Amino acid sequence: MGKDPMIVGFIKRAFRYRFFLARLTKVPPLGHIFDKLYFEKDEIYYLPKESVLEVNREMSEPGSLVLPSQVLERLVDEAEHHFLMNYCICRRSNECKDYPMELGCLFLGEATTTIDSRFGRQVNKEEALEHLKKCREAGLVHLVGRNKLDSAWLSARPDDRLLTICNCCPCCCLWMMLPKMREDLSSKVQRMPGVEISVNADCTGCGFCVDSCFVDAIVINEKKAAIGPQCRGCARCVDICPENAIDVKLPDKQAVKEMEGHIREIVKI
Repeated sequence: MGKDPMIVGFIKRAFRYRFFLARLTKVPPLGHIFDKLYFEKDEIYYLPKESVLEVNREMSEPGSLVLPSQVLERLVDEAEHHFLMNYCICRRSNECKDYPMELGCLFLGEATTTIDSRFGRQVNKEEALEHLKKCREAGLVHLVGRNKLDSAWLSARPDDRLLTICNCCPCCCLWMMLPKMREDLSSKVQRMPGVEISVNADCTGCGFCVDSCFVDAIVINEKKAAIGPQCRGCARCVDICPENAIDVKLPDKQAVKEMEGHIREIVKI
């Protein structure tokens, strides 16, 4: 593998300032400029942790359970081109100690053929699916959708032919910036349609869920957790709760089908 492109060094230096940069999106006209350059036509979905969905399988009606891996399998199968990053740029920039740096993003679509080979390599469908499986086993959460920021820093063209499948940890994810960003920009990163997460009567207000939430969507109110609309449905809080006091409602097939349709409209894979 050759020397990293110069952009990697720039990103690593800039990563520590990501929250400051996020706040700049609220300053006119900078927010408009950021949107035009890095977020235009974006539509990105967080998929809930599959381990949580497996545990809560009995909560769904027979035949209605849709796992994130099934969604991604269909997209991987449809794509002709699959590019696997050699590393996660976020974890590498943040010098992550808790999650594997080598489990990077998977990109689909024609634009992957223009990505510098020093970032990673083209893989077949089987290798792509095996990579996603390793990410889930490592406790990472999938995001999927169009992310213009990726096409910009990777110089991948055309940008409407690049689908991002990101595999995020709770400590280094770039989208920890969301609470600091202008609302119309942060809203482009969404929860998977149909996913509902709620607190049940077993909650003791311990606060573990608050610490696990990367978008500050949970607060303790009168000794009970309350989940706000900022929740992106990653379901880490469900996984970490020691009292099993947070429930996840599984998405129905129609909601997921609509999400996949949106993705296919904005990204040609």
